[in-house]
Order: sequence, then structure tokens, then C-alpha cells
Amino acid sequence: MPLGALRPTPLVEQATDRLREQIVGEEWPVGTKLPGETSLAQMLGVGRSTVREALRALAGAGLVQARQGSGVFVIATKPKEDWSTRLRRAAVADVYEVRMVMEVEAAQLAALRRTEEDLTAMKSALAGRRSALSGSNAEFVDADIALHAAVVASAHNPVLTALFTEFVPALRQGLIDLVELLDLRTKEPDHSDAGHAALVDTIAEGDAEAAGRTLREELRRTLAQLQSV
Repeated sequence: MPLGALRPTPLVEQATDRLREQIVGEEWPVGTKLPGETSLAQMLGVGRSTVREALRALAGAGLVQARQGSGVFVIATKPKEDWSTRLRRAAVADVYEVRMVMEVEAAQLAALRRTEEDLTAMKSALAGRRSALSGSNAEFVDADIALHAAVVASAHNPVLTALFTEFVPALRQGLIDLVELLDLRTKEPDHSDAGHAALVDTIAEGDAEAAGRTLREELRRTLAQLQSV
């Protein structure tokens, strides 16, 4: 894969991306010694200082390592995860564990206490969630929360409803992060529509055990995906 000259700006970012492509695509496998700064500068059509900054960025990502007197070598073909991403993933996992405790109980209570008005609200929220599949991440997350809020409200426990309301801001951001981290909108275009429809059905049938199990399995599946990243 020829490197090719770069566009005028931003040079450091472009140089970093172009070199990263060579490494991640294994055009330069682990153990490969990279061309010298002068050669890379000529290939990319930039100055040596730009190449130096690009190599520094790649070293920070754990892809290359400079060895005194020997040059720069490829040491990995997959960037290491940065600390902010690790913290973000951990935070989303924490949010999911808390919502599992809260919402599974709410789903079970909802199956026992829901009214016809509650069912209408849940079905409307499910339809809204489906409509939001074509929207932005934030729009989809808001629609998803609206459905879960309808389930919690159907439990008719004011303390549980108040707790969920207080939890929504953290839940909303956690869900947006989750969608982005796992790229769920691409991997699962319908994003568990069947599971959510089944949840509404089990609540409508008054089957508390099935409602709790359905929601627990749905949340556990997503949590497992998150923890495997």
C-alpha cells in the first residue's frame, strides 16, 4: 500500500492516520523497522517535525517503539485502550448493574399491578422506540428510556418511580456511551426490539416471573457485550 502525499492540513493528524493504517492493516507487521524520518517525510510530503510528532502519537498508542541507535519498530497492530475509554466503559457497566437491580424488580411488580392505561402507555412507548431507530443516538436513547420509564411507572411504587427519575440523567449518558462504545446501532439495527416487545407482552399477561426474567436476560446480554470489549 503506497503511502502517498498528504493534503495541506492538519498534517500531524493525517500523518498519524496514514502510518496507523499501514500498521493496523499489517502492511508493516510487528517487528518491522519503520523507514527513517527523512524517508517517511518524503513519502508523505511533509516535514520531519510532522513525522516526529506522528511517531510520538503512535508510540503513545502502543503501536511503535523507538530503540536507541536502532530506529522505530512496530510492537503491536492494535492500539492500546486509553485510560478515558477504560473509565467510560467501567462507568457504563456500573450504571447497568444498578439499573438491573432496580428495573427487574419494577418489571415484576408491573406485571402484577399494571392497568389498561399502563399497557397503552407501554405500547405507545414501544412504538416510539421503534420509530426512533432511524434517529440519532440521543433520540433513540431517549425513546428507550421512555419505554423503561413506562414499565417502572406501571409498578405503582412512588419510591421506585422517584428513584428511577433521579437515576435517569446517569442512565441516559450511560446508554449513549454504551451505544457508541459497542457501535450497537450498526451491529444491531433493531437493537433488541424483540426483547423489549417480549417484556411488554409478559407484563400484559401478568406473568411477573417471565417479565423479570425477560428484562434480566436482556440487560445481562448487553452487559456481557460491554464487559467483553
